[in-house]
Amino acid sequence: MREMTYYIGTTLDGFIAGPEDQVDFFPVSDAFGQFMATEYADALPTHAREVFGVADTPLSRFDTLVMGRRTYDPGLELGFTDPYAHLRTVVFSRSLTASPDPKVEVTAVDPVTRVRELKAEESPLGIYLAGGGALAGQLLDEIDRLVVKKYPVVAGSGVPAFTTEFRPTAFALEEVRTFDNGCAVLTYART
Repeated sequence: MREMTYYIGTTLDGFIAGPEDQVDFFPVSDAFGQFMATEYADALPTHAREVFGVADTPLSRFDTLVMGRRTYDPGLELGFTDPYAHLRTVVFSRSLTASPDPKVEVTAVDPVTRVRELKAEESPLGIYLAGGGALAGQLLDEIDRLVVKKYPVVAGSGVPAFTTEFRPTAFALEEVRTFDNGCAVLTYART
């Protein structure tokens, strides 16, 4: 079974975006950008891989991405029908009935069922859960690893990292890395 990793940026108070899906308040430094481009190049949108000069870098962590419609829409609004063209992309949506791109799978099936199918496939690479919080809440039991980019910002309100009922779920801290922009990257594995 391959692993699914929820690789996400959050505020100190646990929000992955502002109330209107803003993410431009997360501070990024050159050193932190370099970390993302080298350690997590697979998780960068295709256009960002080009900007960071890693467009031709072979995949090393992920070959499949899953996301909800709300996470997919910002790229779509900018004209990116396949914002992660270097990855197999699955978008979970009950309202988007057809995919705007033949390489993007849009599905209304149960996310847990589909993710279990993806995890059962043969591949040396994992699955990247890009968000959002509602999908992460539905898939909490399927998340094997969390990589949380904790930014030194308090938002006050916004989109939570997980939208689910109260159900404490334990993960073990594996690594902490800090950067000059005040960000700490915390890596956890399911216990």
